[in-house]
Amino acid sequence: MRLRVWPGDARQLGATWDGEGVNFALFSRHATAVDLCLFDHSEDETEALRVRMRHRTHHVWHAYLPDVRPGQLYGYRVHGPYEPDRGHRFNPNKLLLDPYAKAIAGHVRWHDAAFGYRIGDPAVDLSMDERNSALYVPKCVVVDTAFSWGDDRPPRTRWSRTLIYECHVRGMTARHPDVPEHLRGTYIGLASDAVIDHLLALGVTAVELLPIHHFVDERRLHDLGLSNYWGYNTIGFFAPDPRYASGRLGQQVNEFKTMVKVLHRANLEVILDVVYNHTGEGSALGPTLCFRGIDNASYYRLVPGEARSCWDSTGCGNSVNIGEPRVLQWVLDSLRYWVNEMHVDGFRFDLAPTLAREPFEFDPFSCFFAAVQQDPVLRGVKLIAEPWDLGSGGYRLGGFPSGWAEWNDRYRDTVRRFWRGDEGQVPDLASRLSGSSDLFQSGDRGPYASINFVACHDGFTLQDLVSFDRKHNEDNHEDNRDGAHENWSRNWGAEGATDCAPVLRLRSRLRRNFIATLAFSQGVPMISHGDELGRSQHGNNNAYCQNNELSWLDWELDASERNFLSFLREVMRIRRSNPVFRRQRFFSGGRASAENGFKDVCWLRPDGNEMTMEDWSAGHNRVLAMLIHGEAANDVDERGYLEPGETLFLVLNASNRARRFVLPELPEPGHWRELVNTAQAVRRSPKGTGVNVAPHSLVLLAYGDA
Repeated sequence: MRLRVWPGDARQLGATWDGEGVNFALFSRHATAVDLCLFDHSEDETEALRVRMRHRTHHVWHAYLPDVRPGQLYGYRVHGPYEPDRGHRFNPNKLLLDPYAKAIAGHVRWHDAAFGYRIGDPAVDLSMDERNSALYVPKCVVVDTAFSWGDDRPPRTRWSRTLIYECHVRGMTARHPDVPEHLRGTYIGLASDAVIDHLLALGVTAVELLPIHHFVDERRLHDLGLSNYWGYNTIGFFAPDPRYASGRLGQQVNEFKTMVKVLHRANLEVILDVVYNHTGEGSALGPTLCFRGIDNASYYRLVPGEARSCWDSTGCGNSVNIGEPRVLQWVLDSLRYWVNEMHVDGFRFDLAPTLAREPFEFDPFSCFFAAVQQDPVLRGVKLIAEPWDLGSGGYRLGGFPSGWAEWNDRYRDTVRRFWRGDEGQVPDLASRLSGSSDLFQSGDRGPYASINFVACHDGFTLQDLVSFDRKHNEDNHEDNRDGAHENWSRNWGAEGATDCAPVLRLRSRLRRNFIATLAFSQGVPMISHGDELGRSQHGNNNAYCQNNELSWLDWELDASERNFLSFLREVMRIRRSNPVFRRQRFFSGGRASAENGFKDVCWLRPDGNEMTMEDWSAGHNRVLAMLIHGEAANDVDERGYLEPGETLFLVLNASNRARRFVLPELPEPGHWRELVNTAQAVRRSPKGTGVNVAPHSLVLLAYGDA
């Protein structure tokens, strides 16, 4: 087999089909030579053709092959010093993935040959393994990116109207009876009418997908018969994982695009959970699949003075070296590709502080933040940070710049602890209900910097939160050591499943409390998939390796679950219809407005008087009442007009006894009517001057003349 080889272009990294041929370009600052390897089949051990890339420009090795077409399988062998003590781990015996590969065929077949060093050698990683790894590693695929997007437009839903639904592509439809069997667990299955109708009925405006970039199942999990279900072990940052495709080789790209296009037509945004903080190659003793063999010293942060080891702030063995300009370019190129070519609407960044460490400490003015903020593509999409990593000073909630939203775990923990009945939670709960101004007001940010959630993929499901006092992770084969030890949960009388009717009724009420609190808080609410259906993981709070019915959604609902689903739909409808829940600015803190003479928010005691400093400091207090004036609404429509709001009275009673609250007296004519009462199914407007609030319950009242 003989192909023409032309010099090509260093400016287009990756494999780029231009309609006549394919340009290949690979960055490696420290390599001495690069071979492009072309394969006929993904299982081949030996390449059909090896091409030496003889041209290098600014550390980019490049070649143009006019006889290559889309569908071609390829990989690289990179030459250079194997000197771990200096941070170099070049080994041309190892076939390597292209960091810019837009599609990848196959997955790692675990074998010692996938490692760059000789496993079992007394010198550990200092001795180079000379076996060919091609049989055991996936291959890259040349892709034609052309796609008929037609009139596709991003929904551009404003933060104030956003309701996020965090979900897993496979878990959503693997058991869905109304999705065709061959499409269950796929990108196309997620875009089915049955799923879209469900999301729209909830009021969802954006799906946040757990990682769909091509990822690796760790060898340890493979040996245990498990897999990395969540996917936080990325190896292909431009490539949608073929696990979720239903078609032929390379079809995952078009199927992902089809999913996005269909979801956009339903006015649903697509947010990707992305993992640029580390790669699936793990620690220095991990496999050589891509970056480690291309240029270990450039792609990874190394321990100062000990270049043999990766510096790790992620807990996953390595940290990506964003301080290297070409690596920063690679991250930005990847993000832009997903926006421009794949039409996604935003990103949730896993362990985001790692991306802003310069070189090892978090810097809110880092090059990464600056690059994103000035980028004309990226600054216009939704940017969400998981604001913590495992490095020094890694908990940075509230520390991200303007334009970023953050997962608010303080919200999660406070709401859980309040409804569990813990003492001393009322002051913090007031801040969380108000949008967490104590965390986000600096830096010209508003309530929508706070992504509010009670449950997410990591931790207990909502059902398990009210069913278990402790985690039960035995199925993960880590002796129940993994997962968070403190979940602020309570089983309410029985550990796990029970037939005890009083326990079940109380659990159901607590679930309604959690969802209603989420709906009626300032900020951006996020629902974890299946919580609306009563999904349980049987107490497993770290189901990252459970690709089975433990994690998949069960769509067969009993009467109780159907009632809860209806309740969730209703409280989210109430949120959408009341602008006072969607403020773009924080409350003024109770100061009366000079123009209108009212306070935008008041915190009231059961006797109707405003809370005093003594009331706030009373640790035994487990009740809170919040009066929000209708004219406090400041969310505007598309033309900038304020939307009128209703005056609302929200009462939360986490104590063990019923409490009677005096109704606020307002100067405007009207009466109070009940919108929500988590202790009863039938709405009953209050009579007289007060309202009774049952133990462990929430009540929402609206004031008006209707």
